Amino acid sequence: MINIKIAYIGGGSKAWARVFMTDLALAEGLCGEIALYDIDIPAAELNKKIGGRINESENTLSRWDYKVYTEIGEALDGADFVACSILPGTFEEMEGDVHLPKEYGIYQSVGDTVGPGGVLRAMRTVPIYEGFAREIKEHCPKAWVINLTNPMTACTKTLFDVFPEIKAFGCCHEVFHAQEFLCCAAKEILGGGRPNRKEMVIDACGVNHFTWITEASYNGIDMLKLLPKFIEKFYEKGYCERADVSPDGFRGDPFLYGNKVKMDLFNRFGVLAAAGDRHLVEFMNNSWYIKDKEAVKDWLYHLTEVSFRKKDRIDKIEQSKRIAAGEEKIEVKKSDEEVVELMKALLGLVPPLVSNANVINAGQMPDMPLGSVVETNCVFSSDSVKPVVAKRLPEAVNGLVLRNALNIENTYYGIKRRNVKEIFEAFMNQPLCSSLTLSQGRELFNRMTDKTKEYLKDYYSAETLKV
Repeated sequence: MINIKIAYIGGGSKAWARVFMTDLALAEGLCGEIALYDIDIPAAELNKKIGGRINESENTLSRWDYKVYTEIGEALDGADFVACSILPGTFEEMEGDVHLPKEYGIYQSVGDTVGPGGVLRAMRTVPIYEGFAREIKEHCPKAWVINLTNPMTACTKTLFDVFPEIKAFGCCHEVFHAQEFLCCAAKEILGGGRPNRKEMVIDACGVNHFTWITEASYNGIDMLKLLPKFIEKFYEKGYCERADVSPDGFRGDPFLYGNKVKMDLFNRFGVLAAAGDRHLVEFMNNSWYIKDKEAVKDWLYHLTEVSFRKKDRIDKIEQSKRIAAGEEKIEVKKSDEEVVELMKALLGLVPPLVSNANVINAGQMPDMPLGSVVETNCVFSSDSVKPVVAKRLPEAVNGLVLRNALNIENTYYGIKRRNVKEIFEAFMNQPLCSSLTLSQGRELFNRMTDKTKEYLKDYYSAETLKV
């Protein structure tokens, strides 16, 4: 049994914390301390109580000592792993990120990675992550740092830029859903049962939430050659890849989609976009797939309103209270996430694993800027994460990805230098902002920064926030 310390920054999480804690409860061979740190101390205390309930479950294989810390340095001291999962700001700020642009004809289905919402979220998040990186360097420089916060690329870039020797990677499950989509195609076209997604061997590359699968095989079958038959059959009505819902189950769930955008992109480019449709549409010109509500309806996905997120948050808090009080039983079962498996590979407890991860581009994507953060397959083994050189993207797709990679880089460096003019130029070059005039763009940018000024005032003066 290996005893480790995991520092959980954002340990008051309302959703991902439960997934992480239950997965750790099923991690045979591991035990130790989970140090919960959050600016919302009562939320961290609630998760400590939930951790105690998980320890009591008959399904639990590994019991952990949950501790709440009020100082980040104390939480990080002696940590072997650091998990970062925070909400930068509140849903009030996110409401401005997502809904103010609608007044200018810009719709966003998520608003946390690119587009106007992604830029504003990065402005709030990057300075916070600069602090995290400095604290990690001081208190646990040899720890493996797992970033789960969006905007994934900008957050991971910050960690490496502030602390170049950091052992870090960004972890995202979107590519898993594309593998599940391929499993659906195998079931429908080949017949028989639905394969396990881990049987779907892929090569994927891009930037987070805009990755592309260039090769995919199942039992020696080239799945990309099989896709046209599947797409011809399901293009118009859509097909949800989730195993726990019916193929048309996306219609009533604001987080699900019919993969019609993904299928259309495959028809156009011959490679498979690997993120969910709600993310994909935000990386391309807003006239393509997200021009208005009718377009959203036609392309079989949803605009996830922040009002829904607020209600969902309240529901999750109430459920957490019931679980902590023992009024509702928490189900200890393995999730589809891979974080704990990757941790075990880094500890040398399991053979090397291959999974997608976000790390610094050292040549694994030669067409992207060196030093930027890209998402490709990586090999996880004892104290090592090595990126795998990816197959080159088709030129047309490469152009789409490169534009976004450069926008993310320019946004990051503008924030690093606290140069609002540079940030604004990256804001205006967002594909979703392609319909804005310069005067509209300035007005929108100024309104959005004003909406989130409480989270920016420590880094910018009121005057320098205006363009």
